[in-house]
Amino acid sequence: MTNRLQAIRGVNDVLPEDIYAWQHLQSLFEKCMNDYGFQEIRIPLIEHTQLFKRTIGEITDIVEKEMYTFNDLNGESISLRPEGTAGCVRACLEHGLLHNQQQKLWYSGPMFRHERPQKGRYRQFNQFGVEAFGISGVGIELEILALSQRLWHVLGIANHVQLQVNTLGELSERQAYRNRLVDYLKPKYELLDEDSKKRLDKNPLRILDSKNPAMQTLIAEAPKLMDVLSDGSKEHFQALCQGLERLGIDYVINPQLVRGLDYYGHTVFEWVTDKLGSQSTICAGGRYDKLVEQLGGAPTKAIGFAIGIERLLLLMETLELVPRKPVMPLVFIMADGDEALLQALSLAEKLRNEVPEWQYIVNTSQGSFKNQFKRADKSGAKFALIIGSDEANKKTISIKNMRENTEQLTIPQVEIIAFLKTVK
Repeated sequence: MTNRLQAIRGVNDVLPEDIYAWQHLQSLFEKCMNDYGFQEIRIPLIEHTQLFKRTIGEITDIVEKEMYTFNDLNGESISLRPEGTAGCVRACLEHGLLHNQQQKLWYSGPMFRHERPQKGRYRQFNQFGVEAFGISGVGIELEILALSQRLWHVLGIANHVQLQVNTLGELSERQAYRNRLVDYLKPKYELLDEDSKKRLDKNPLRILDSKNPAMQTLIAEAPKLMDVLSDGSKEHFQALCQGLERLGIDYVINPQLVRGLDYYGHTVFEWVTDKLGSQSTICAGGRYDKLVEQLGGAPTKAIGFAIGIERLLLLMETLELVPRKPVMPLVFIMADGDEALLQALSLAEKLRNEVPEWQYIVNTSQGSFKNQFKRADKSGAKFALIIGSDEANKKTISIKNMRENTEQLTIPQVEIIAFLKTVK
């Protein structure tokens, strides 16, 4: 006996009973994006591997361990996208969208990372992404933070998430801090966990983001990036904090909140929750003013964020807030014989046009009326409409109320529209 094929570990099917929640999130996200003047862009799932090496960096865990990379039939190295920002910037540059222009864009879809699957973390996962280009100052930062908070309110989770913000300053300031941090950590090398030991030379700022409880005292006593920032960087961050207060957006400053990539600078942020254990971040973003230039474009101000859809749905499930599909009243149409079935199909099309507030299921497989009534009952239909050979000849239709003990009645087919409009 052959083994049944199963989905690859770390990827998931979205079944019909769950799909409405995904569609609901998508529609809310699209409306919010439209309200704020963001336009949708659709970018490929695969890109040249070099794009991610140039943007994410060859020495990051994503590129070294997590990307799904392969050679195509032409021998070119191709990767499934591990995130959306790099592809979005590539598309903007390729199509001239950033030349003396501001762009406010959004996208959604699957991303891929080969990491250990666990609850809230998958090898194929889905994100909503937002990117804004060509806009300087804290105004755009405040707008997209207000946008994200509006989403939480619409979804009913605003009281269960917290905004954490930090500043990374300019690249030169961050490099100076990097040296100070390494000088602090090297004498304590034996106290570092294995991940932190690997990051010490390659990406020491990521050590500050460690969730290992054994590392927290060491991290708390580390030098603070804020201590090496210039007055200009401090003023930028202060303006952001003051703006958040004016907008009524609660926040906390998290000095350990960092990004390990050089193109990030100034504002970084995360929306976190305490309802999901270690997988606490549901939205993360920041300003990345160096990335467009790094990919060959002109210097361009940029900021964005990404929301993990699976993790967001997991939070909503935990809070018992997952939206359920509204139940439409259902009509089950059954037939006996070829002519009756054709009449049933034709009638169903007319009903969908004239009485769209009902849902219509035609039992195209036919069978005995006894079995068809069982299917009608199982479907949850309020009414069963019956077209047998006698009804087909007379152009009538019999109506059975499946939820009340009332007599079956027969009316001309032309009157069924009026009938359904008068009942609920």
